[in-house]
Amino acid sequence: MTALTLKNVKRSFHQGSKDVHVLKGIDLTVEPGELVALIGSSGSGKSTLLQVAGLLDDSFTGDLAIGGKKIAGLSDDARSRLRRTELGFIYQFHHLMPDFTALENVAIALQIAGVGKSAAAEEATAVLTGLGLEERLDHTPAKLSGGEQQRVAIARAIIGKPSLLLADEPTGNLDEETAARVFALFLKTIKSRGMSALIATHDRDLASKLDRQFQLKDGKLVEL
Repeated sequence: MTALTLKNVKRSFHQGSKDVHVLKGIDLTVEPGELVALIGSSGSGKSTLLQVAGLLDDSFTGDLAIGGKKIAGLSDDARSRLRRTELGFIYQFHHLMPDFTALENVAIALQIAGVGKSAAAEEATAVLTGLGLEERLDHTPAKLSGGEQQRVAIARAIIGKPSLLLADEPTGNLDEETAARVFALFLKTIKSRGMSALIATHDRDLASKLDRQFQLKDGKLVEL
């Protein structure tokens, strides 16, 4: 059972009097525990592909399956439930809640899923500590560095133990040195949890640290 399967996935956008074909027949399989890099220039369609894979965009053609479950024919509620339980998302910008501490920003993801406040805080503490933030638990985002904020966002994405993590330029907003350090912690953490991941990045050095690398160019995927 694969973590993610895309078969002949196509996505077009209507602009003015013409259609812009962004994805032109994408075939991709991500195996359980596999970390896959998605490389491409700005505007190549990386974010569109991640949105399709993350069930955030259903205006596509082709076949899509998450954890072996085919998406075609699922109700909106079923899709939402699958997205909530099986998928984790990390973006270039952390989107943390400014009035919440690092611990609260992470714990709330479990509380929304029905976990009690005490248990959620305990698990959030463990995840944040694993990412080197044990001394920043009570800090609000304004008191954290850019790298620390992104690590909080990573913790929030993985605390629910999703089977598939989708990351869109997760270190793209950081300087090179900080990006390398955060990315190393990121990979160590998701590997220890046995997660699969599809990670979009423009940084080929970071991409080389993953199991496989694909380039998205002219709407097609090419394995590197």
